[in-house]
Amino acid sequence: MSAPDLVAAAGAALADGVSVALVEQPYRVAGRRGPAPAHQLDSAWAAVVDHLLADELRGLRLVVGGRSLGARVACRTAAATGAVGVLCLAFPLVPPRRSRPVQSRLPELDAVTVPTLVVQGARDPFGIPPATKHRTVVQVPGDHSLRTDPEAVAAAVRDWLPRVLP
Repeated sequence: MSAPDLVAAAGAALADGVSVALVEQPYRVAGRRGPAPAHQLDSAWAAVVDHLLADELRGLRLVVGGRSLGARVACRTAAATGAVGVLCLAFPLVPPRRSRPVQSRLPELDAVTVPTLVVQGARDPFGIPPATKHRTVVQVPGDHSLRTDPEAVAAAVRDWLPRVLP
């Protein structure tokens, strides 16, 4: 949760008066290096969002998001959580340099029907997804870590948020 891009995105939202809740992935809280299966991650995320909407975020419009794997979880659960927007930092489109053919994760992004912002490093080895009617893609300097220019990440979020949360 201390990744420079997450800190920059959260700071941009807070500066615009948007409430922010940062959530650590359950496998990281448990001290594991590898994530649980997708359905477990999605269930845990939905439970956290349900809790927040019943209490701290009651009555507020919800934008979900995450970085890398967290962005995938946010996309897969956007409809179920009632999100009005999705913020993806460093969406891992395809695993880099695998010897066997790999499947693109583009269907997870394409399934999102609400406005989506993807902030991607211009040199991200996981690839850069295309923009669509609902999806804005902003390339910033750097790679998958998005550490090179946190201000560019913040600027992208500041520009996009008012279109989703007027």
